[in-house]
Amino acid sequence: MDWGGILNNTAGWFFSPTTIAYALAATGLAVHFGYAGLLNFGMAGFMAIGAYSYAISILSFGLPWWLGIVVGMIGAAVFAVILGIPTLRLRADYLAIVTIAAAEIVRLLFTTTVFDEYTNSADGLGGYHAGFRAANPFPQGTYGFGPWTYSADDLWVRVFGVILLAIAIFMVWALMRSPWGRVLKGIREDEDAVRSLGKNVFSYKMQALIIGGIFGSLGGLVFALPSAVVPATYTTSLTFFIWTILLLGGAATVFGPVLGAIIFWVIMAFLDGVLPALAAQGVLPISSIQAGTLRFVLVGLALMLLVIFRPQGILGNKRELTFVK
Repeated sequence: MDWGGILNNTAGWFFSPTTIAYALAATGLAVHFGYAGLLNFGMAGFMAIGAYSYAISILSFGLPWWLGIVVGMIGAAVFAVILGIPTLRLRADYLAIVTIAAAEIVRLLFTTTVFDEYTNSADGLGGYHAGFRAANPFPQGTYGFGPWTYSADDLWVRVFGVILLAIAIFMVWALMRSPWGRVLKGIREDEDAVRSLGKNVFSYKMQALIIGGIFGSLGGLVFALPSAVVPATYTTSLTFFIWTILLLGGAATVFGPVLGAIIFWVIMAFLDGVLPALAAQGVLPISSIQAGTLRFVLVGLALMLLVIFRPQGILGNKRELTFVK
């Protein structure tokens, strides 16, 4: 077994665009669920809107890359309003069902041939990287060492993603320390009590849905920056991965989504290297393809144990647990 190659590949996921993108999306979900108590299972929809808005703005309308990011954020805010107006008064379990359906509707709209001129339907979009790469402040060359060796373009994607993630973390930290954040946490615990104090609970929930959705759209943008926008990526499994990351790190924590994303993808990469190798050597009585699927089973079992024995997550506090009523 090539332990050197496995560990080298695993280490690379500490600073990968995928890890950064999922951390951003999980930060948005922390605003929704961890602080506002909104059981949103449609984060894949927000990520798809962010990625597609960015790509379409550049390819179809010739907008600069930075304006494409703004369009993606606006698109996520509009989607949050459209989604929130009829659903935010629903009970948590009904809200979860509706948001899953909404995310699937978004994905299917991007795959339909009706908008093929803009979305390229099931084939997705690519070739929108020129403007972003032209803004790269790093001269052409190779940077880093060992498993963290990158070209100038690869480094620029990662640095830009970390900058967006840092801004999102700071905003969540600042907002949750403000009176607005304290009201939001009160809504999470008992919205009837907050309503009795004269607060507009619906308005606060809508604001939280918009802010978290914008963070999710930025996660979708970072996810699409290195390669292409592929609609098959934005399925419900993506949302479930984000939920796993959030619960792993801590739902009502500022840095929990970042820690959860790193741990999740490092473990996934390690198992993806080890399990097929063990199967190939006959240690596991399954095929290499089955061994690759086994990692999802193991991660699922780990999540079950986490929810049972430490539901507040690694960085969470029991006093910050969200009880969905």
